[in-house]
Amino acid sequence: MRSSLEIFDIRTREHRVVWQTERLIEAPNWSPDGGYLLVNSDGLLYRLPPDGSEEPRQIDTGFATRCNNDHGISPDGRFIMLCDKVEHGKTCMYILPAEGGTPRQMTENLPSYWHGWSPDGRFVSYCGIRDQIFDIYTISVEGGFETRLTFGEGRNDGPDWSADGEWIYFNSSRTGLMQIWRIRPDGRDLQQLTDDDFGNWFAHPSPKGDKVVLISYDPEVFDHPRDLDVRMRLMDMDGGNLETLFELFGGQGTINVPSWSPDGDEFAYVRYFPAKD
Repeated sequence: MRSSLEIFDIRTREHRVVWQTERLIEAPNWSPDGGYLLVNSDGLLYRLPPDGSEEPRQIDTGFATRCNNDHGISPDGRFIMLCDKVEHGKTCMYILPAEGGTPRQMTENLPSYWHGWSPDGRFVSYCGIRDQIFDIYTISVEGGFETRLTFGEGRNDGPDWSADGEWIYFNSSRTGLMQIWRIRPDGRDLQQLTDDDFGNWFAHPSPKGDKVVLISYDPEVFDHPRDLDVRMRLMDMDGGNLETLFELFGGQGTINVPSWSPDGDEFAYVRYFPAKD
């Protein structure tokens, strides 16, 4: 077994397995109506029911056949944002009808890695690498100019919106070890939320607006690689009451993108098993 798509209930603290496969799958999203999970595998996107009652079905992504694990579903469920490098050789964001079709390019500046959708569906947040500098940006789903929120203070990545639209949560190495921060969508009021001895990545606020789930690496780990012992953690919106929910073999692909259930009681993630030689 290589990948196990699972769901964790934060009320009961119980896990359940949705689907297991010898393939490498990554980055589950939960559709806003709760009807399906979206994952990527081998450069393509797939949807499957969260109860595991059906096999995954491939989504038609047109020319985009090198999709990575930065993808997500719009708040109204009508669109998918995906990232692919077929056209330009660098990762580019595209918007696609949820049922599949022809991707429309979102950004001119590359590479750009999608991570979050504003609650009203009008904007997306992403990590852009410009002149080797990793920063947080937003852009309208209609296109146009990108808005830069951070300015090269360390590496900045993984931006995701709070349910009320008031904050963008992200991880940054500006103080040394990667930690969780938040900032207003207009770039004001930067706040550090975690300050501990772990490398903290990919903070995803709950649809309830009460909790944030994140993944943590041992301090000596650089970046966010796959196939390591990591911790799934939960905290209050202001960084308080940070706790470890469970440990697992995972990392890259486990929870890169928003994966909360619509009611905010559960989240999906991928557990990995060592690759066979």
